[in-house]
Amino acid sequence: MHDIRYIRDHPAAFDAAMSRRGLSGVSADVLALDERRRALIHAAETAQAEQNAASKQVGAAKARGDEAEFERLRALVAEKKADIARLQDEARAEDQALTDLLMGLPNLPHDDIPDGADEHDNVEIRRWGTPRAFDFAPVEHYQLPAARGLDFETAAKLSGARFVVLSGAMARLHRALAQFMLDLHTTEHGLTEMITPVLVRDAAMYGTNQLPKFAEDSYQTTNGWWLIPTSEVTLTNTAAGDVLDEAALPIRMTAHTQCFRSEAGSAGKDTAGMLRQHQFEKVEMVSISHPDTSLDEHARMTRCAETVLERLGLPYRTVVLCTGDMGFGARKTHDIEVWLPGQNTYREISSVSVCGDFQARRMNARFKPASGGKPEFVHTLNGSGLAVGRCLIAVLENGQQADGSVTLPEALGPWLGGKLTITAEGVLV
Repeated sequence: MHDIRYIRDHPAAFDAAMSRRGLSGVSADVLALDERRRALIHAAETAQAEQNAASKQVGAAKARGDEAEFERLRALVAEKKADIARLQDEARAEDQALTDLLMGLPNLPHDDIPDGADEHDNVEIRRWGTPRAFDFAPVEHYQLPAARGLDFETAAKLSGARFVVLSGAMARLHRALAQFMLDLHTTEHGLTEMITPVLVRDAAMYGTNQLPKFAEDSYQTTNGWWLIPTSEVTLTNTAAGDVLDEAALPIRMTAHTQCFRSEAGSAGKDTAGMLRQHQFEKVEMVSISHPDTSLDEHARMTRCAETVLERLGLPYRTVVLCTGDMGFGARKTHDIEVWLPGQNTYREISSVSVCGDFQARRMNARFKPASGGKPEFVHTLNGSGLAVGRCLIAVLENGQQADGSVTLPEALGPWLGGKLTITAEGVLV
């Protein structure tokens, strides 16, 4: 959510930033609503002052026996009371309209973000690792004999399309990947492990900008809870309504959770395999940061995610997203794309974003400066560290062998009992 005072003071700059997001002339609508709201508030305050003045005179008129003046003043008090109620109702309506408008506007991009329309305008920052040269034609994960523990037919019987049942070696590998990521982040990267709910109230979804704009992308229960699309929602909202000590920042958290997305608008996209699912698991990273250090924190979080792939020996590239491809709540985003030989391309496995105070304003999450003064809004950051299912895909495809088996990364040995091969029969040995 945006600071209305900034828009009042810098309408041209606000419009220029919004134009990079494909929106034009936004400040005029915002300021018109703001002006009507402020005028109504002023009118209500004026009416309140007039009512108070008349109320003081009523007793004096009665005491001196001026019945006509007494009745006139009493009628005036009643009239002003009705005016105040009407004006306050109208002011509340305009305030809600202003809030709704601001809630629907995306975050302002950082100055160094490349302009562009879509993913084709993203800019590569770096690459790590060299894609393996195969002496046979590599296949996608769901075509591998070793991956027979990925059961899409049973999942479809249970739940429909875009679900999977994992069994045997696939279930154990999936679990090992999540444990490996959590242990790396907590023991080497200094993140605090959290276990959070997967059901949240409206306020939490508003706080991390899933609502109101993206309601159709999430699932809601019949009694009003929302299933989280990522634990960014719960981890970030742990600071909602708080005034933190500056010395406590940054707060760095990680959690492994189930995630749920309706994948609205993705019909026909990535329908084969488990690349795009309604239910999946992620190890998420969230930082609650001081405004002065949030860009440094963003770079740090990106390295945390990249390190997971490096330890697993998976080639990747890191790109900075252009204005047309960046998420609604982000000011700057790094996408990390892992090499999938079965598709002969890089595919996103993590997005790491710095949101500035955009989410903090929605959540009213602030910190108390050590030097004194009024509380200030924190900055929030989030990123996948990593998407577990997509990491499973990458490990399978990059480790596939000509005989249908899969060789697993040595880094997973401690979580797999030292067994680093999945045979063509789907057995971990």
